[in-house]
This record gives sequence, structure tokens and C-alpha cells, in this order.
Amino acid sequence: MDAVETKPSPGYGKPPWIFRGSALYQLHLVRAEKARTCIPKEFKLVEAFGYTLGGFFLASYEDSPVGAFDELVVIAGLVWNRPTSCAWATKVYVNNNEACSHGRKDVGLPSQVARFSKTITAVSSQSRGRSGFLNMIPIGSEFDNPNDHLNVQVTEIESFGVADSCNISLISTAVPALKFDRWMGPTIKMSLPSFSGGTEFNPNLLKYSCQIECRVQPVKPLKVSRTLPLTNVDDKEQQSLQDYGKQNLTTYVMLSKPILALKFNQMKMQVEAPIVLYQCSNSLETTTTTVSSVP
Repeated sequence: MDAVETKPSPGYGKPPWIFRGSALYQLHLVRAEKARTCIPKEFKLVEAFGYTLGGFFLASYEDSPVGAFDELVVIAGLVWNRPTSCAWATKVYVNNNEACSHGRKDVGLPSQVARFSKTITAVSSQSRGRSGFLNMIPIGSEFDNPNDHLNVQVTEIESFGVADSCNISLISTAVPALKFDRWMGPTIKMSLPSFSGGTEFNPNLLKYSCQIECRVQPVKPLKVSRTLPLTNVDDKEQQSLQDYGKQNLTTYVMLSKPILALKFNQMKMQVEAPIVLYQCSNSLETTTTTVSSVP
């Protein structure tokens, strides 16, 4: 039987949904045993030598169906969609309530509302805020001083428990300006298909397509660190925080080893309406109807 297309809510209008801005796509090596804990049993993880390919997608949208907003998609790993593969997101953070609701209900994403705090620190001047935070990644004259760096702090606002909370800092250290830094890379088109669903807001398992047209430039990976939410903690509390970091999959993926970072300049992203692969009643464990199969 053919896959069934979902019916989106009217808030975003009719698909496809268009997003314009810039993004950083950073790939990490993630232990397969960790990633597998969040992958639905219907899907098979892509792995080699005990690792899968995860990471994060950090975007700053200047224009979208709901206006400008920021997004951090944490990718646990890749799952088979033969002959290729699809990404599986373990968490999505946005600083727009409507984008969060759309992600949860229409796209089946584990979206949460978060605060994105962005500052650039320079040796010769005080820290200063800057909009369009991805524009700071070593290109052209954005950094006149090689010691300048950006700090993007993502703090979850809606917390449903310790295991879901997020307080992450992403830091980019600039490099000395070079003539070729002004070149933003070739224009390419790519498809980034993803699986989603299996959440309390959308229990069905879905597949959706992202068509991206942008100029791609390799950049130095962002340095990721976990910002501790508490101050003046004693040794016992400090150990508790360390244990939490080990148990939290989102934090684990963000802190795993980066292998490649690509900046998407002048990005246009077109997202199609998801199609239903498996219809579920209310959880991943109660699949009632298989609409289409995934090898």
C-alpha cells in the first residue's frame, strides 16, 4: 500500500514550507549502542565499527512561514532507507512557539522551546551581541582579530524532567583572515531526507524530505561544551551533574567527536509534508497498521 501524506495544521500554510537563512551542519561520530536507544524498532541503524554518523544542524532562519527564528537539531544517527539513509533527530530546539508546535504536531519532531543567546568576544573590545549569528564563522572581515570567537548558548525553556533539559554552549574560534575566506563556496543542491515521529504529540512514524540549495563552505567545527546550570555546587552535586551528562543522549551526541563541519550560506530549504510510514496508536510499542515498509 502507498504511503499516506499527513494533513498539516493551517498555521504554516500549505506545503512545501520554505526557509531561508544560513546553517552549520556538523557531523559527529556517535556510538551505535547510544544512538540505538532512541531509534524505533522498525528502523535499522546505519553503523560501522560500533559507530554511526550523528551531529547537529544549527540554523538561523531570516525568513520562514513564521518569520525569523533559530533552530538546533540534534541528530542521534542515521537509519537505513535503502539504497540511502535518513537522519533521526533526538531533539530539536527552537526559539519560536509556533515553530515548536508545528514541529511536534505536523512533522513529528521532538521539538522544545529554547533560548538562544549569542555573543562575540574580542580581545580589543567588550562582548557584543550580533544577529544572524552564523555569519560570524570565519568568512571575510567578520573577524579582524584572530582571537575573536562566538559563543552560542542554547538553554531549554520547557523542561519536562532532568533527562530532557539542555544547557549547551557552542564556541567558534576565528582564524586569521585570508583572501579566500571571502569565497563562500560553490552553489549546490542536496536532499536531506529524515525519519521522525513516535512522540507523544505524533505517535506515527513519518518520513519527510528537505531540499536544500545553498553555497557550501567547509569550516572549523564548533567547540561544544555543557554549561552547568548551577553555581557554587559541592562535590556531591558536581558528581550528579556529571552523571546526568553521561545519561542524557542529547548532551552525549553534542559532546561526541566532530569529524566535519559545513556552513550553508545563502540557504534556501524546502520542506515537504511528511508521509506516514507506520500508523501507531499512542507509542512506538503499539504499532497497529503498517502503511509502507522500510527495509
